[in-house]
Amino acid sequence: MLDYPALRAVATVVQTGSFERAATVLNVTPSAVSQRVKQLEERLGVILITRGTPCTATEKGEWLCRHVENVGMLEAELFGQLPALVNPDEPRQRVTLQIATNADSLGTWFVEAMSNFSKTSSYLLNVAVDDQDHTAEWLQRGRVIAAVTSLEKPIRGCRRFALGTLRYNATATPDFVARHFPDGVTSEAIRNAPALTFNQKDRLQSSWVRQTFGQDLDYPTHWLPSPQSFVEATLSGMGWGMNPTQLTRAHLASGRLVELVADTPLDVPLYWQINRLGAERLAELTREVVAVAKRRL
Repeated sequence: MLDYPALRAVATVVQTGSFERAATVLNVTPSAVSQRVKQLEERLGVILITRGTPCTATEKGEWLCRHVENVGMLEAELFGQLPALVNPDEPRQRVTLQIATNADSLGTWFVEAMSNFSKTSSYLLNVAVDDQDHTAEWLQRGRVIAAVTSLEKPIRGCRRFALGTLRYNATATPDFVARHFPDGVTSEAIRNAPALTFNQKDRLQSSWVRQTFGQDLDYPTHWLPSPQSFVEATLSGMGWGMNPTQLTRAHLASGRLVELVADTPLDVPLYWQINRLGAERLAELTREVVAVAKRRL
């Protein structure tokens, strides 16, 4: 028999980041939360929570948290049909859905989908951000229940929905182009012109270089992990970068930005993959994600 008070204690510590905040949510003392977690870890023979600031789940802990999430969805459905089961003296337990997406989707269209869903749902959302080539790993490791990903192949145990393509343009200011590409955007000039890169997982710039020049080229780069700051840095002349067309369309039209090489967009197909265990109960979430993506991508 599973000890659900202990399971909820683990999930709440991970969600809130500390034993003290988890105790407040669960309406018990911090020592009670600590005791529940410790006893469950001893029973299972594994560490479920990495103690720190904040506390985080281990790999086994993440799988346990997803189980609690799925149970919470089942309970919410049951309580909706049988409200007499709800104990009015106990604090309301609201389910928090763990979702992953890439930063550019979050900065362009994904918030609209999440907002639409939240207006008619009691679920809370915890949106994690990673590169679109890596969000699938969050699903595979059980860290999230759904993700926006560039992985076309369905992940085991998940349903996949095509969303469309997020288009990027290699852009820079006219002044930057004049300074760094006086004789045109050649492979030699690219080797010396500073680029902008989101983080170590970001392969958009190198993918565009390979697509445009037919080979991999080394180039200097600044590191800037923020979609909005990425556009601002491009506008300031700090470097050239791959920016979503949705964020640069007006700047390209006004001439504040130009494409390094005309008509060389880079299209990244995106997919929504959701765990089958929650897919049916979260059909409305999937409908919102797909509908907004079809409209905006």
